Amino acid sequence: MLTVVLTGLRARWASFLGGFVALALGVGLLTTMGLGLAATLHAPPRSPERFASSPVVVLGHDRLVLDVRRGPDTVPVARPLDRPQPVDSGLLRELRARWTVTAPPGDGAPDAVGVDAPADEVRALVGRRAQVLTGAERVRADPDPERDTRALTALNALLGTSGGVTAFVSVFVVASTFAFAVALRRREFGLLRTAGATPGQVRRLLLGEAAALGVLASAAGCALGGLGAPVLARTLVDGGLAPAWFTIGEAAWPFHAAFWTGVTVALTGAVAASRRAGRVGPTAALRDADVDTDVLPLGRAVLGTGLLLAGAGMLAWTYATEPSELLKRKTYTTLPMLLTGGVALLSPLLVRPVARLLRLRGAVGTLVRENSAASVRRTAAIAAPVLVTVALAGTLFGSATSVTRTREAEAREQTTAQYVVTGEKLRAVTAPAGALVSATGATSVFVRDGAEAVVKYGARAVADPAAFAELARLPVVAGDLRDLDDRSIVINEEFERHRVGETVEVWRADGSGPVRLRVAAVLALGTGDNGPYVTRANAPGAALDRIDASGGGAATARALEASGGTVRTADAWADAGHRAGNPQNRLGMILVLGIALVYTVIGLANTLLMATSVRGGELASLRLAGATRAQILRVVAGEAALAVAVGGLLGLAVTAAVLGTLGAGLAALSAPVALALPWAPVGAAAAVCAVVAVASSALPAWRLTR
Repeated sequence: MLTVVLTGLRARWASFLGGFVALALGVGLLTTMGLGLAATLHAPPRSPERFASSPVVVLGHDRLVLDVRRGPDTVPVARPLDRPQPVDSGLLRELRARWTVTAPPGDGAPDAVGVDAPADEVRALVGRRAQVLTGAERVRADPDPERDTRALTALNALLGTSGGVTAFVSVFVVASTFAFAVALRRREFGLLRTAGATPGQVRRLLLGEAAALGVLASAAGCALGGLGAPVLARTLVDGGLAPAWFTIGEAAWPFHAAFWTGVTVALTGAVAASRRAGRVGPTAALRDADVDTDVLPLGRAVLGTGLLLAGAGMLAWTYATEPSELLKRKTYTTLPMLLTGGVALLSPLLVRPVARLLRLRGAVGTLVRENSAASVRRTAAIAAPVLVTVALAGTLFGSATSVTRTREAEAREQTTAQYVVTGEKLRAVTAPAGALVSATGATSVFVRDGAEAVVKYGARAVADPAAFAELARLPVVAGDLRDLDDRSIVINEEFERHRVGETVEVWRADGSGPVRLRVAAVLALGTGDNGPYVTRANAPGAALDRIDASGGGAATARALEASGGTVRTADAWADAGHRAGNPQNRLGMILVLGIALVYTVIGLANTLLMATSVRGGELASLRLAGATRAQILRVVAGEAALAVAVGGLLGLAVTAAVLGTLGAGLAALSAPVALALPWAPVGAAAAVCAVVAVASSALPAWRLTR
């Protein structure tokens, strides 16, 4: 059997080349992503910067610790504060009285000081009034000590998503390659059965070919991945998406995971095809029909229907229970894959009716349409990878663009201001005569969610509640913004207690509290930026970072210029603040789409080269019937283009379902619905597919008709 397998691989190397390249590329990408993921799991130790020369650092408390219920037990839960609390002035005097103390420059109370003294003695003096840090822990006193952790978390999500898409697309390309190869070898299997081969031997032959292909391609892919991982790391660092120290380590598990994933993908893709091959009878060698029958095996039909129902069901469930989840990248990256996979598996049922819906004129057009509808396997094998690429482009870029535009529209709708000033630590301005000026700053509040959790909410601190109520146009569902004062809070519907007049127990951004605040107004959830709002009295340490202003003419503009921030019209502010989007998210989407497009190109080229190379008899018959060489080339190219169009239409159908659900979710959240179909990436993906498909079909047809 091994000899037969190796001989078959050598004899049909051209038909296996596309699958080999696709699988090797997939394993290479998985190896690269795995090595990147391994590097994100542990950040290297970083030396302290702010107090590098101090052996001991006394840091104000930087976490809020509350007890919560975990089953029958009570356990402490820590949540990070926006900034550490200042070191108590009395404690600071005691430290200075005994040791040399290094304080950062500034007139205010420091949040940390360096102490040149034995750590045990400092701990004995400080007690629970502050934290005593030594060694590597001193980095917690540096500005933004969590920046490396945040960067690695974002990288982890980016690389994990890309690796998942790689595995998803490679399964379809490899499975499609094997399935179509089996369909083309039907007569060969019939001859083997006539010669005495059993169904089990035919199945083992195909599985042996898949195993050999999987091992060779996976080994090559691991080598490629090892070379590509350092390049990926440099690219991420140069693009500002990873810390400067980010490098690839020496982890071995990504190689093992990628290799065995590649072998599994190859075998999985061949299982269904081998079962169908085993059912080929000896009489198949005597048949030569161009009309496909039994194009959707029961297993494929069940799996496709299951994926389709699962994808549609999860979208509907998310919309009904947590519509805000539809706005998250994780959701609109993963859920559409189920829909796409289901439609791709069921594509043999869909391509015939879709192809016949397209009206093509003339004899060539009629022949193109009927050939495409009759040769369902070939058309579906071409349409499926196009469907995957178009659906990914449409759902990823469409969802991200729609969410961005919705947030832009929402931000613009929520203020009646003529001007919006932004910047860090703005200076307060006095409202000129006839003008309204509302200054706000970022802060946080901590709230218990039942007895089991503590939730940190990003909030806004309002300097002048009356001016804020006049200029803001927030989606109030109950209450009145004018009732906001030092003893109240404006919240959104996400809060556990969200009825006007109820009291909410909160801890402030510096950890002080709890304070009981009355609910003055309740806002719709929107895209996630609606509240809560408190006054400056409940936002200690909050610096102004936004000023809304209206009226007052030129005097207002001059006053705003003195604030030290960037002055824009409200329209320009909304556009600048949201349209740019997150560059890391965009890079992730481009990476995902690039992976899918590369696989699609490989799958299309391989399928069409195989399909066209066995059509010599059919094309010769057309020549005998009077067709010119140019007409035959137009027919072959037209069939490829039509299959790409069918795949594109099915991909757009998946996109429409996902964006439609997203629009319904935005409406349920009382947010503006600003859906956008990304014609540029969708059109570019479809155009690349069309060019590759036409070239891959026309070139072998031109050679066969010479």
